[in-house]
Amino acid sequence: MEKKNAWEEYKAKDLKELEKLSAEYKDFITAAKTERRCVSELVRLAEKDGFRNLSDVIAEGSGIKAGDRLYAVHMKKTMALFTIGTEPLTDGMNILGAHIDSPRLDVKQVPLYEDKEFAYLDTHYYGGIKKYQWVTLPMAIYGVIVKKDGTVVDVEIGDAEDDPVLGITDLLIHLSADQMKKGAPVVIEGEDLNLLVGSRPLAGTEKDAVKEQILKYFKDTYGVDEDDFLSAELEIVPAGKARDFGLDRSMVTGYGQDDRVCAFTSYKGLAEAGNVKRTGVCLLTDKEEIGSVGATGAQSFFFENTVAEILNAMGITEAIAVRRALSRSRMLSSDVSAAFDPIYPSVMESKNSAYFGHGVCFNKFTGRGGKSGSNDANAEYIARVRDIMDRNHVRFQTAELGKVDQGGGGTIAYISARYGMEVIDSGVAVLSMHSPWEICSKSDIYEARKAYTAFLKEA
Repeated sequence: MEKKNAWEEYKAKDLKELEKLSAEYKDFITAAKTERRCVSELVRLAEKDGFRNLSDVIAEGSGIKAGDRLYAVHMKKTMALFTIGTEPLTDGMNILGAHIDSPRLDVKQVPLYEDKEFAYLDTHYYGGIKKYQWVTLPMAIYGVIVKKDGTVVDVEIGDAEDDPVLGITDLLIHLSADQMKKGAPVVIEGEDLNLLVGSRPLAGTEKDAVKEQILKYFKDTYGVDEDDFLSAELEIVPAGKARDFGLDRSMVTGYGQDDRVCAFTSYKGLAEAGNVKRTGVCLLTDKEEIGSVGATGAQSFFFENTVAEILNAMGITEAIAVRRALSRSRMLSSDVSAAFDPIYPSVMESKNSAYFGHGVCFNKFTGRGGKSGSNDANAEYIARVRDIMDRNHVRFQTAELGKVDQGGGGTIAYISARYGMEVIDSGVAVLSMHSPWEICSKSDIYEARKAYTAFLKEA
């Protein structure tokens, strides 16, 4: 069952395409550090590639036909893109489903305070993180502040060349005897993830002069007051751009590769698939890291509603049509997998692990322990996917998420499977997953894009 490392078989043409895709990918994840930024960047790319806003097409009343490229956005944090196929939509779709949220620190609604002449923003971590990994690093702030009159103010601090950066301090090693006795989950407490943002008092101010200096900065720069934090969505993410990793430049390091590496390659797969028989879809959802909940998570009815709108614009109004379209669909849940790390081999089962350079990874199931919370793909569907990959010379591997009793995790696969569609998890292997700086193989990114294109054309 052993397969060669893909790098050993690449020709000059492959390497050229691989490096081109990697460069585009690094630009994407550097620009798309939040789900809002991810959606806006994908809308920019989609419109450049000929996709049109579904709302505009419906408003025109000209109908929808095979070959049309459409996109729909909900609350600026989730989206779906479609290439309409020549076969009836009610016969099903080929869907690539990824999530675009990533672990981070969120600014609390009442965040700004002063303590001993330091100004801080109080945060609440989002998703599964090792809290100790998020200290002593340069951090940036991205997000929006919305005023009572509805004005939306975009905030971006920390990534421009002349921007300051922010960060969370840690205890010096010389005085950390008690801290070093703590278990890893509590070395840094959640309530201690306070972002240091200033230390200079505002001249002529007697009380909380450092805090007032920071408020003045927000007022002068963004025109907002302290009360406006109540209606803000500000995310704390690592400062800095995605970069090549390794002396051989074979890898990419950057923030948010879980799961934007699969979001990007899924979009590229759809954009490059061209005209298709079955309608091709790239579904990109929010909130996966906290259970796919809320109006923008995969558990919402956004996708179902969007399919209903498309069917209606085609003149298909029967209520059952949406159910038929969804139940007859096939999906790759485009989500990352844990890469085998030889520094930590004890948590992995080597025969059923994902390896860098061995291609896109298929996970028959995820979940915890006895497959709890998992979509368990059926054998017939796996055989179909294998055949597509082999016929299109896509390098792929299969894996589980570590040893059975070590932990586990989930994706959006089980949510889509509720419609009765066939689903399997498929994505890129990642090192240091959920850390501020994750690592992927350029080869696996390249093979994922090839896999997604082949699936859309032939599934």
